[in-house]
Amino acid sequence: MKLIDRQYLATPFYGARKIAACLKSWGHRINRKRIRRLMRLMGIKAIYRCPRTSKPAPGHKIYPYLLGGLKIIRPNQVWSADITYIPMARGFLYLVAIIDWYSRYVLSWRLSNTLDTGFCVEALEEALKKGKPEIFNTDQGSQFTSEAFTGVLKKHGIRISMDGKRSYNDNLFIERLWRSVKYEEVYLKAYQDGTEARIGLGNYFRFYNTERPHQTHSYRTPAEVFASTPVEVTSTGMVESLTPDPLRIVEPDLNIAPILS
Repeated sequence: MKLIDRQYLATPFYGARKIAACLKSWGHRINRKRIRRLMRLMGIKAIYRCPRTSKPAPGHKIYPYLLGGLKIIRPNQVWSADITYIPMARGFLYLVAIIDWYSRYVLSWRLSNTLDTGFCVEALEEALKKGKPEIFNTDQGSQFTSEAFTGVLKKHGIRISMDGKRSYNDNLFIERLWRSVKYEEVYLKAYQDGTEARIGLGNYFRFYNTERPHQTHSYRTPAEVFASTPVEVTSTGMVESLTPDPLRIVEPDLNIAPILS
């Protein structure tokens, strides 16, 4: 699963067949069927344009995509959320993060051992302590189309935008964040358990927000750019996102097949 995660991050357009071919070329005895099963467990699939690659839960309302042709020119104009897979020595966790598109500032994050809606709602409520976006964009995953999640957005008068098709470019900024998180932190540390993951990611997001310069913004940090408008910023540069209950690590049970989108 760690090898699949690495290959998928490098080539998100590869399906089970090509990933299986890659692993075989590295000397691993594995077939396409098992790769497909593990990808389903991890909640990932090849990214390509087709009418319905991101299926929400039945009965959930789907909102239109509002970002087509929109120029992002200031903080708090557009926020976005996404979920990714975090591998560990045994099992894995899911990470959700909310990012400000303009500044690349990570407003909040949460770790969970399941793909329920709760940890996404907690991250959203924490992010809203930092400000309020005009538009909030996500994919059509059931966590983000749920009434629990969209209800919070509507309560705050935030316009809801959802990707109509699963395109790598629709959530490009947060996809870049995942790449940075994994290559600069997760793959280097090889977390043993949820506690290590929580501490490691907390340290990394503080570094990312307050120390890591971005060329796009003349080498200013995301915290500096985000604070360029009158919003409240904590002394550490971000809201701490710690899971309130002890993490129970997911074991690779192939009978469970959560889907991220």
